[in-house]
Amino acid sequence: MPVLTSKDLHKAFGSIQAVKGVSCEAEQGEIFGLVGPDGAGKSTTLRMLAGLLKPDQGFSIINDADVLAQPDLARCQLGYMPQHFALYSDLSVKENLAFFADMYLVEKAKRRERLERLYRFSRLEPYSNRPAGKLSGGMQKKLALMCAMIHTPKVLILDEPTTGVDPLSRRELWDILYAFADQGVAIVVSTPYMDEAERCHKVALMHSGAFVAFGNPKSLVSRMEGRVLAGRAQKPVTIAAELMKHSGVSRAYQVGHSVHVVLIDVAMEKEVISYGAEWLELKPQRPSFEDLFLDLTGEN
Repeated sequence: MPVLTSKDLHKAFGSIQAVKGVSCEAEQGEIFGLVGPDGAGKSTTLRMLAGLLKPDQGFSIINDADVLAQPDLARCQLGYMPQHFALYSDLSVKENLAFFADMYLVEKAKRRERLERLYRFSRLEPYSNRPAGKLSGGMQKKLALMCAMIHTPKVLILDEPTTGVDPLSRRELWDILYAFADQGVAIVVSTPYMDEAERCHKVALMHSGAFVAFGNPKSLVSRMEGRVLAGRAQKPVTIAAELMKHSGVSRAYQVGHSVHVVLIDVAMEKEVISYGAEWLELKPQRPSFEDLFLDLTGEN
């Protein structure tokens, strides 16, 4: 049975439709990823799920508690981590944790065990006396996670927790999320990084306020039609534009210094491979979430 359920969420800011009919569910022990670029509507969706923003239409429920009609009952089962650092910079790590424990009315008798467990996950105990504002970006994210989990919520909502941190900290943060999921916490996490979609149990690809794909990560990618070729080229923008003129090419776009080509007709592969002396390297590639997203949305 889902721990978190949302139905037909809509939100507009003036004439801008930020979220258009979003519905989703998250079950106990499941990591649900909301994946999409900046401006897709991810943060607005998460704020409505957490009850921080009233939807124009639709509702969200956490364990049978409506987040708007029964906010106290819903929020005691919810942990929320905003995209930007929102803790007290002048307070130390342990002082921030004590503040949030007080705010969530965590019993004194339970605090020691919970703090030991959270320190074990985050490895922040050696820095417990350091002001939060003096921590590295990765450490600040870990502290924010600890504060969001101090009351052992059933649902954890995280808005781009890995944005702006180094690759090692990203991996460590995901290890912490897996540990929380193993304990039965339902986690909803947004990210602009397409590669992080594969780390989730279930994902929704979001574009212009709506879901363009929803389901198991491997299943979504496997259903992508066409064969993907990836290669480096001397003039990637030029060769991508030229390839788009071919009827057998579904998509051709630049990814960094490379060009990805999605073929409708497999017979086109030899023609693409032999495309003059433009290619420095070209080979078949397993479709990625970036390929899937671009194919579904038509974005460059």
